[in-house]
Amino acid sequence: MFVLYETPAGYAIFKLLDEKKIKEVDNLYLEFDSPERANKILKLKHFEKFKDTTEALSAATAAVEGKLSKTLKKTLKKLTDDDVQNQLLVADAKLGSAIKEKLSLQCVSNTGVQELMRCIRSQSESLLAGLPKKELTAMTLGLAHSLSRYKLKFSPDKIDTMIVQAQCLLDDLDKELNNYMMRAREWYGWHFPELGKILTDNVAFIKTIKLVGMRENFHEIDLSDILPTDIEEKVKEAAEVSMGTEISEEDILNIRQLCDEILAIHEYRTHLYEYLRTRMMAIAPNLTILVGDTVGARLIAHAGSLVNLAKHPASTVQILGAEKALFRALKTKKDTPKYGLIYHSALVGQASTKNKGKISRSLAAKASLATRVDAFGEDSTFDLGTEHRARLETRLRILEEGNMRKLTGSGKVKAKFEKYQAKSEIKLYPVEEDNQIPIVMSKKRKLESDKPLIEEIKSEEVEEGETSTEPAKKKKKKNKNKSDDAETSQVEVKEEEAVVEEVPKKKKKKNKGNAEESMTVDESLIDTTVDEPQSEKKKKKKKKAKESTDDE
Repeated sequence: MFVLYETPAGYAIFKLLDEKKIKEVDNLYLEFDSPERANKILKLKHFEKFKDTTEALSAATAAVEGKLSKTLKKTLKKLTDDDVQNQLLVADAKLGSAIKEKLSLQCVSNTGVQELMRCIRSQSESLLAGLPKKELTAMTLGLAHSLSRYKLKFSPDKIDTMIVQAQCLLDDLDKELNNYMMRAREWYGWHFPELGKILTDNVAFIKTIKLVGMRENFHEIDLSDILPTDIEEKVKEAAEVSMGTEISEEDILNIRQLCDEILAIHEYRTHLYEYLRTRMMAIAPNLTILVGDTVGARLIAHAGSLVNLAKHPASTVQILGAEKALFRALKTKKDTPKYGLIYHSALVGQASTKNKGKISRSLAAKASLATRVDAFGEDSTFDLGTEHRARLETRLRILEEGNMRKLTGSGKVKAKFEKYQAKSEIKLYPVEEDNQIPIVMSKKRKLESDKPLIEEIKSEEVEEGETSTEPAKKKKKKNKNKSDDAETSQVEVKEEEAVVEEVPKKKKKKNKGNAEESMTVDESLIDTTVDEPQSEKKKKKKKKAKESTDDE
């Protein structure tokens, strides 16, 4: 029975001298407590050493995937030729099944074999006598680095440092181009100032200057390759009536050299942008589809690398590039920014002002997922980015329409997105239900109910005053009748007495011919008697009684 032991330096095949020891798994480690006892159980049959790190990496990756490498296949063929009847103990069951399919060799993999591998690993230096310890350590370290790069799909195409440098250079070129364009416009503007207003495109302006030179040459040179026909006519008309100053040939020569530099930088910038776009599609295809190549490259450059960007949460990706505004808002206790570099993406630019914050938050969440897939995913496809971009466009369209819809999940539920409108409800104060003094309420109600009775008394007293010479006696009788009818309330008695005492005044006023005014005065007196205190009423009663006696 043979044992296959895999090392970073190569494959080792041991011959098991005592097969009974495998059955005693619990006490197997005691047999490997010393190198002498370990050599009594195992004997090195063959050791196949790797030639270089590449061969070791291919063997390790094949073992991880459960496949049979070429080196192991050659080694096992020699073993099968020598000892066909023996079994092979293997640590990995998948590798054992692959060996059995290819070489028809019986392989065993169980808990006893696993324990045996642990014991061999503890005494590997003594069992592998021909392999120095330093060499084994160096090969172990090299294989570990190579295997980690393979697992992360590390390749020259996945180096994001090139993207960072290209994006920084692209920004620098844009700044330089803007400075050169402004300098060329100001310089040539002294000679032909009207041309800068007609030609707003910088590249067309520079090409026109380089081709024409002096403004006197505009009517002789054909500009149809550079400018449209209508703009060409405007330029030629403006050249004839230009207000610019005259310049020399040497000045035009220097201006043309500046134009050559500008066109060369512009051409190089175009090539650099194409290079950046291809690298972004190779390294981060999903992120590029979501936010664009320029914005994606700026996010990677700001974070330092694609892996660092993948470690950031979605909330950090959303405000990445707006750190100053964030800390200023936190310091002044104001609203924090809603977006940073992600503001320049196409989806955020298409949204209205009120929806920019919502769509930037959704875009940052999807961009964070896409970055992690690009950084740590095994497949370099852009299906995830395409799917998420379609969902974001749908969400943006719904937000602009004013409706909300459930985008995730199997069931799509529609619901209206209603704006909140504050409803102002004006409530009047219920005066009728207000709690008032009960005595006052009873007085008012009694006055309203006794008005017809008071009017009848007034009419009777007036008639009797005209026909009879003894109005005082009848008044007293009427007062007695009124007191008998209104015994339950003190207010009625007071009101009736007041009416009776006011009759002489009515007579005087009627004699003067002012009957209508007396009626209004009487009603006012009736209304005011309710509110006057009792002491004042008594005084008035005494005065009225004296006046009545004087009249009699």
